[in-house]
Amino acid sequence: MQEFIREISLIGEENFKKLRRARVAVFGIGGVGSYAAEALVRAGVGSLLFADGDVVSESNLNRQLVALRSTIGKNKAAVMKARAADISPACDVETFEGYFNEETAPFFDFSRFTYVADCIDSVKEKVLLISAARAAGVPVISCMGAGNRLDAAFKVAAAENTRGCPLARLVRRELKKAGIAGVKAVYSEDTPLLPDRKDAKEGEKFIGSVSFVTGAAGLLVAGEIVRDILSSDVS
Repeated sequence: MQEFIREISLIGEENFKKLRRARVAVFGIGGVGSYAAEALVRAGVGSLLFADGDVVSESNLNRQLVALRSTIGKNKAAVMKARAADISPACDVETFEGYFNEETAPFFDFSRFTYVADCIDSVKEKVLLISAARAAGVPVISCMGAGNRLDAAFKVAAAENTRGCPLARLVRRELKKAGIAGVKAVYSEDTPLLPDRKDAKEGEKFIGSVSFVTGAAGLLVAGEIVRDILSSDVS
């Protein structure tokens, strides 16, 4: 495990063993999720699931770790698995090359996981994922809006205490309806910018983005997961 000696020097052998025993699922391998996923691999998490039904496109090149000229057209979860194998071959990685929704939710046994990372965009699916993880008694962290911003000053709070994020407002409302509280959320209080839509397709939900903002959010997600695992009793 030569690649982890500098991390082990910080957290110790026993804590590193906790990470090796952990199983983490990352849903959404885009601008936020790809950074979260790769940081978890590089932190030494032993088992990971990457779930995403999207393929890499040219417009992803500005912000997603899975996006290279050589990966355009390939499934994002599959590309992330290949990156993980090249970084840490001992990491056990599964993929689900599809979207998480009402139809696919029954395919997942959330009780298998130590932690779940919600890095998807749709409010309905975010709430469904959070609800499924909670029902299984598994901790979940949800990333709110990271688009239309140039400031990477993200914060972490219970979802019901988030402020200033339009996506978080919608998620808060739906979680309240579902009677769910205390979900850890990564969010920004900065007012989103209005992107120039001249390159948007008709009817497209066009969101501006930049590498260091989505990346910062994803790294924060991974950091919270790792620290929570280290402070828990992972069996």
